[in-house]
Amino acid sequence: MSPAAAPNRALQSPILMMAKRAAALRAEGRDVIDLTLGEPDFNAPEHVLDAARQALGSRLAYSPSNGIEPLRRAIRMRLKKDRGLDVDDDQVTVGCGAKQIIFNALQATLKPGDEVIVPAPYWASYPAMISLCGAQPLILPTCAAEGFRLTAEHLAAGLRLAKSPKWVVLNAPGNPSGSLYSERDLQALAEVLRQYPEVLVLSDDIYAEIRYNAKPYLTLASVAPDLAERILLVDGVSKAYAMTGWRVGWGCGPASLISAMTTVQSQNCTQTSTLSQLAAVAALEGPQEFLAERNAIYRQRRDAALRVLRACDKINVSCPEGAFYLLPQIKPKIDDQALALELLYAGVATVPGSAFGMPGYLRLSFATDEASLVEGCTRLVRALGTRS
Repeated sequence: MSPAAAPNRALQSPILMMAKRAAALRAEGRDVIDLTLGEPDFNAPEHVLDAARQALGSRLAYSPSNGIEPLRRAIRMRLKKDRGLDVDDDQVTVGCGAKQIIFNALQATLKPGDEVIVPAPYWASYPAMISLCGAQPLILPTCAAEGFRLTAEHLAAGLRLAKSPKWVVLNAPGNPSGSLYSERDLQALAEVLRQYPEVLVLSDDIYAEIRYNAKPYLTLASVAPDLAERILLVDGVSKAYAMTGWRVGWGCGPASLISAMTTVQSQNCTQTSTLSQLAAVAALEGPQEFLAERNAIYRQRRDAALRVLRACDKINVSCPEGAFYLLPQIKPKIDDQALALELLYAGVATVPGSAFGMPGYLRLSFATDEASLVEGCTRLVRALGTRS
């Protein structure tokens, strides 16, 4: 096999690799509780399923590469209603999930030598996608004491260090931290960004609807509208609407960037599934009350898991403000990859924190039923108790 054809393990998803190992053990009959995947255990809302069933009776032909017009219209409606953003039709493009939208944006804009500023902890796919596009991720560490948020001081230092900065990545609520940014945080970041007018901002808002406080959701484009022509807002139906397998995401930003992304989309897969797009229209236009109901369940699960983990003196863990992950730090600092394998054979599948730029941590998903979650956390604590 040639080097170009050989699989690069550094670019493979560590989340999916751990989930695959867990599935293999379960297929052998082993009792393994899987806390790896960020996949809601709910089904899509019934009105979404009804819309999909109805669409199956129609002719599902090719759609435009930037998405069907009813979906683009529904996206614009939700952005106006939920985040106070007015977006024109040529500022919206649809892809096969938020992940593809992000990759399309990077593919359309990056060249060798460019750098992308990524705060750690980060979603594991950001650095891999940046590298696949020939650019370099510039990782800026954050810490629990600062809520795992990128501060204006960190950002300014990173931009001074960078030779050819192209993008800054913001993800809130964060995966895996669950952290949110306040209006003050975002205004401070915006003030730094104004000094670097060529730098774009990738605002990954995929967990925006999964939050555990009553405050309105704030995104950079609404707090700093003067930067809107440099911001790509990314979202989709996977997390909030429990539609991971439907593969529908979107990007909203400057028309020139959206056009370039749509060109990439037209060559790599032509379009997003027409059936999935019609279901996404129903998701965005239909009842939204279930979001609060599901968030209450997620919060109950979060709190139950925190009670178990915080009873262990070998664990430090913050309380996430959103998303559905816990990021416990193990004391004293350990080889998190070795520990994750050890825990797998102790009956609980986790993802090592080094996959998210946080060695010495683990990521646990609480997008699973409470009984399994509590048992999985109990197994983790028990396994730590047996280590010398």
